[in-house]
Amino acid sequence: MSRSNSASSLRVLLFYAALVAAVVVLLAQLLNLQFLQHGTFAEQAFENRITRISDPAPRGVIYDRRGVLLARNVPAFTVTITPAFLPDNEAQVEDIYHQLAKLLNMPLTVPGSTPKAPCAPGRGIRDLVDEGAGFAPYNPVKIMCDIEKDTALIIREQLADMPGVKVIVEPLRDYPTGIMTADIVGYMAPIPDPKDAPLTYAYYTARGFIAGRDRIGVAGIEASMQDILAGQNGSKLVEKDVAGEVLRTIGVETETVAGLNMQLTIDVRLQAAAEAALRARMKLYNDYSGEIRTTSGVAIVTNPNTGEILAMVSWPTYDNNRFARNIDYDYYTQLAGDPTRNIPPDPQYPLLNHAVNILYPPGSVFKIVTATGVLEEGVIDPDRELNDPGKITIRNAYFPTDPGRAKDFVCWNRQGHGKVNFIRGIAESCNVYFYKIGGGYEPDGVKGLGIDSLINWMQLFGFGQPTGVELPGELSGFLPTQAWKRQTWGENWATGDTYNAVIGQGYVHVTPLQMLNAYNVIINGGRLLKPTLVDKILDGEGNVVTDTQPVISNTLPISQETLGLIRAGLRRAVTEGTLEGDINIFGEVGVPIVDVPGVNVAGKTGTAEYCDQIAWEKNLCIYGAWPGHAWTMLYAPYENPEVSVIVFIYNGQEGSRLAAPVANAILRAYFSLKESGTGNVPASP
Repeated sequence: MSRSNSASSLRVLLFYAALVAAVVVLLAQLLNLQFLQHGTFAEQAFENRITRISDPAPRGVIYDRRGVLLARNVPAFTVTITPAFLPDNEAQVEDIYHQLAKLLNMPLTVPGSTPKAPCAPGRGIRDLVDEGAGFAPYNPVKIMCDIEKDTALIIREQLADMPGVKVIVEPLRDYPTGIMTADIVGYMAPIPDPKDAPLTYAYYTARGFIAGRDRIGVAGIEASMQDILAGQNGSKLVEKDVAGEVLRTIGVETETVAGLNMQLTIDVRLQAAAEAALRARMKLYNDYSGEIRTTSGVAIVTNPNTGEILAMVSWPTYDNNRFARNIDYDYYTQLAGDPTRNIPPDPQYPLLNHAVNILYPPGSVFKIVTATGVLEEGVIDPDRELNDPGKITIRNAYFPTDPGRAKDFVCWNRQGHGKVNFIRGIAESCNVYFYKIGGGYEPDGVKGLGIDSLINWMQLFGFGQPTGVELPGELSGFLPTQAWKRQTWGENWATGDTYNAVIGQGYVHVTPLQMLNAYNVIINGGRLLKPTLVDKILDGEGNVVTDTQPVISNTLPISQETLGLIRAGLRRAVTEGTLEGDINIFGEVGVPIVDVPGVNVAGKTGTAEYCDQIAWEKNLCIYGAWPGHAWTMLYAPYENPEVSVIVFIYNGQEGSRLAAPVANAILRAYFSLKESGTGNVPASP
């Protein structure tokens, strides 16, 4: 065989060998792909067309006790753009942007704009899309939320010419009663950024919430009953096409559980009447004074036998509909302030519920606590009369012979009330009588209740702890103990401190709801009830899931005799005491303070001296002439109570002249609604 033939044969053999090797490699790879890695690639292929999506649960709605909607879900149309699905041709993208800008009346760009919440004003279409494309190009970017239905239909008709654009329907929270019930119902907001609130973010994402889509309650019932109202988001597998459109549902991993509905105890008719009465009286006072003297107040109405709150007004308040779609940051900043922009908060704190989120000195309405303690501990016989000359003087223990170091404690009636017994002491709200029985008075041989016993009774009445009402951020009130003063001020407790405390002044601070709840103890026979705003929890068919029953937090060790004497004093306050007579502060003539035809009313007034930051900045904190808050508590009928009311007016001075007419108007509205035949409260048990 020639050398050329041998070389040719070798090349052929090498070619066939290479061919065989290539076939072997291909077969091996085919074996690897078809058999060894079949599961992996099948799973990847499945994931390319099958997507796990979260199915948002419908949120429960909120009603008042008569079925009036306070919070509901309404459909809202939102325009989105998915950056990855836009055309590759820049000219086509610009056409889409211009087309949307014209339909939405929205700019393409806003120079100098900074990132904000989705759909927040002040951004352009291109700004939003470019921002979204930078970190999540396959996620839809919300361009404009809650557009008009007609506009949404026009855009939907043109979607074929606008790849990447969608119109989605989202549930939107709406508050039909708005400002009137904002402090009770609250509002919702997006889940906070993990950098700002990592624990909150982790809590909700672990429960299936989607940041950027789902919203959570942050105030009022929306916040306190969040888990019940929100339900449980579901999870399902869907098949999508190359454009991201859902073709079909493959399976359900987790069932979607709709949130439960909430029926509250309040009656919006009574709520409206209470708000109108409070605002009208405040305006009348300011107009008559020729200046703005009072800017805030509270009115609460309860059923003292069950703890149900029938109305709760906190003024000033806010419009929760301004937060229903997105947080209106300019409006929020106006209310809450922004130190980064040197914008101070509104000094009257409209975002706080003044009934539970702010503490105030209670003044003379607090005297029922002292009154209970002195009778139950046998400090004084209720029939014994003590003299009220208008003031008493306490010697300085360290300088007993120096009259210049003595301190006078005066009655609101500088002329004095003369001889005063227990019932008259309550009816006339006699400070000197309560100084003596509460803090002691050696010349009369009265030991006094003392601060330690007073603190004990305050705790029994529920002060120093939240009432448990279904509202977030409720404050506990403040118990001024001897140990607290030593630790805080480095001073021993003095008799004068006790004198101030027993009449609800000095260091004693409470919430208006705590104060009314304490009165309900006297009214209902000694039971400290948990106030409630939730009447029933309902499913989507209207079936009752939970029916709220009265919750007794404590039964106080108060005798029926003591309760009867205190109630007699409260009744006498109306017939012969601080609540007797006509209103004439604003030139009104012949308008009785308490005028509920056919119904006997009892109650108590209070004027609480104070000196807070606002008063200090206005130079109102003048010793001997302090500004005062106005308080009044009323309940009726006296013989068989079914309703109790407390009214607080900031810087309102005398309770009998400013707060009492408001409480009276609310009582009249209550009984008027009851007599109308539709009723607003269940029958008292």
